[in-house]
Amino acid sequence: MTTSTPSQAGRILISGAGITGPVAGYWLAQAGYSVTIVERAPSIRTSGQSIDVRGHALTILQRMGLEGEVRSRTTQEKGLRFIDGKGTTKAEFPVDPNGASFTADIEIQRGDLAEILYDATREKIEYIFNESISRISEDKQGVTLEFTNGLHSRTVDLLVIADGISSRTREIAFPDQPSTVKNLGQWSAWFTIPGIPAGTDDGWARWYNAPKGRMILVRPDTSHKKSRVSLWIMTTPELESALVEAQSPNTKDDQKQQQLWNSFFTDADWSETPHILQAMLSAPDFYAQKVAQVKLPWWSTSSGSVVAVGDAAYCPSPISGMGTTLAITGAYILAGEVARNRPNFSAGVSAYEARMRPFVKTAQELFPGTPRLANPHTDFGIWILHLFLAFFAWTGLARVLGERYSPVADAIELPEYAFSWGFFRGKTATATTTSSAQRRVGEGDGT
Repeated sequence: MTTSTPSQAGRILISGAGITGPVAGYWLAQAGYSVTIVERAPSIRTSGQSIDVRGHALTILQRMGLEGEVRSRTTQEKGLRFIDGKGTTKAEFPVDPNGASFTADIEIQRGDLAEILYDATREKIEYIFNESISRISEDKQGVTLEFTNGLHSRTVDLLVIADGISSRTREIAFPDQPSTVKNLGQWSAWFTIPGIPAGTDDGWARWYNAPKGRMILVRPDTSHKKSRVSLWIMTTPELESALVEAQSPNTKDDQKQQQLWNSFFTDADWSETPHILQAMLSAPDFYAQKVAQVKLPWWSTSSGSVVAVGDAAYCPSPISGMGTTLAITGAYILAGEVARNRPNFSAGVSAYEARMRPFVKTAQELFPGTPRLANPHTDFGIWILHLFLAFFAWTGLARVLGERYSPVADAIELPEYAFSWGFFRGKTATATTTSSAQRRVGEGDGT
């Protein structure tokens, strides 16, 4: 099989160095493309919350030879407990290896996974930090990009937008698209606190509901001796206005946002609330965002020279548990279809969208009533919630409902593209053997 050099295969620029961008870059570089990743932040962002690695996402990381490293850095979370203000457990749901539970078999901090992917790709990919795209121009020669912080303009064959739910690059590339971000009526704030709060030092996550649609989630990270905390609140028009104003470019200030969130939760009657809020006020990694889905009507421009992937194109929301799976799977399939259809980038992009659309549609179908059902506004509503959860846990119905309403993380066929098949055979020590009956796509292409 002939190996293409990067100059022969083409030039690709990826916007975003989180999870999606490096995975796409890895496989595109493996296929012989010259890949550059541009990242707005000054370095890889090593903060963030726990994320699930399920189904095809794990298979793809296995094919990259990274499963061992990922497993060595998991949070070791045992499951989720719903508690009352005294810390008493009302219902508990342990890890389900099959994925039909809140906690996946592999839970890893987002920053740890980002670091693993960066280390695996930095010798194969050009990374440019503290830079972002300001202008996109398409013509027959490709895509000409201009940048905000002094990087000279570049012309590439394909631009991959992988910079998340709030992607500015997406807004530049698709200015005429209808509103793509669907607000679910909830906001969340995320931060890390040192140590493990009392009652959470046994490896179990704690979910505490307070009236007015509020929730505190504490997820222990025993490997780092820290806790990842998120605050959640169902919004009213007044709350939504205050939260949006706090994040506007003209007024955005982390300390003001932290004070705002402190005011929302100061009367939440869990014994650990004061400790958590005090730690939040000085947390350097604090950030807040609306809970939303991205539903981009089309994922590429008409020329096929610009394409979106991951949260930038189809964020399923953090409450779905499918964001990482969609991101990694989408990145892999995009790279594979581009390589399989070379040198026709437009055909590759179209094939990627055709393969991923059904999977995305399934992953974005949330449990009926989500997220309001899990965030009652009254003490009585919380009592009813705990009653139902205890019943589901005791009877085993939780697993049945999880299997019914949780998107299957391997719900589509995962092709073995030519570039990955050759690499896969050389990594048998770390990869999981797959059925020889699976179809290998584009065996004559790639490297």
